[in-house]
Amino acid sequence: MRCGDYVFSTSGNDDGFVRINGAKPESQKITFLKQKEDYNNIKMEWRMATSQPGLWVGMEYIKRDGKAFLNTQMLRASMNSPREFATYDCVKVK
Repeated sequence: MRCGDYVFSTSGNDDGFVRINGAKPESQKITFLKQKEDYNNIKMEWRMATSQPGLWVGMEYIKRDGKAFLNTQMLRASMNSPREFATYDCVKVK
């Protein structure tokens, strides 16, 4: 799946973590929005480190009734830094 500049895939490690641009996130949380094991109605949350010290990306992937989008927020060490948000539509990569 591709959401903007982010590509999501699985790993051969069978550790349960999604890979984002080939990297394993620091944390992952999965919530089924309607019923358990309903992957057409799901919310997944991740926190990823970036190459810049003190800068993380918080991600929230939401899929409802087959339509998916990704919300991102830059998480900075300083609370005085301006907030940066982005939203991307997601498409299935063939």
